[in-house]
Amino acid sequence: MSTEYEQERLTGAPFGMTNLSDIQAVISSAKARGGMDALERFIKRRLPEAEDAEVHEAAEVAVEIIDSIPIFLARARQEAEERGLTSVVTPLLDHAERYFLQPMDLIPEMTQGLAGLLDDSYLVIRMLEHLEKGPEPFLDWDLVYPAQFLRKLVGEDIARTLDAMVVDAMKQVSAHLNELWSRMSHPA
Repeated sequence: MSTEYEQERLTGAPFGMTNLSDIQAVISSAKARGGMDALERFIKRRLPEAEDAEVHEAAEVAVEIIDSIPIFLARARQEAEERGLTSVVTPLLDHAERYFLQPMDLIPEMTQGLAGLLDDSYLVIRMLEHLEKGPEPFLDWDLVYPAQFLRKLVGEDIARTLDAMVVDAMKQVSAHLNELWSRMSHPA
């Protein structure tokens, strides 16, 4: 994994900014592949009892959430930097961004268009929700509704898999930090 300095030197963009522009490009590309029609068909399959107007409204809400993901990530990086928490938060955000940028994941955007970004968005929001569980709110945003809304659309099986991925990423960061503290505490 490259350091912040290496990424900035190679890309000319501050660390995290390259991924955010890539994420915006993925969102634009998914919109071009079927757009709202494909998303509404996906939602109709997930919520067969929903009326057409409810399906359309759910698709609009889903797009709002998807479009907000780059903002959520940018704000989380900014907050981590301001609080001196980059060593903890950055690896978690990197994990979420890598998942978002994978073309083939649990609901692939390459074949599903916007519907394929529902799982990606859910993972990002769940990661941010976990950061909120610290002694002091991290972003102090209410992410409960978007998480529950997306969970309903992706389904319980996929949501459980994504939740496990978030917990695993947090365990990996914790283990890495413990290892660093352990090395730092040994006499030279």
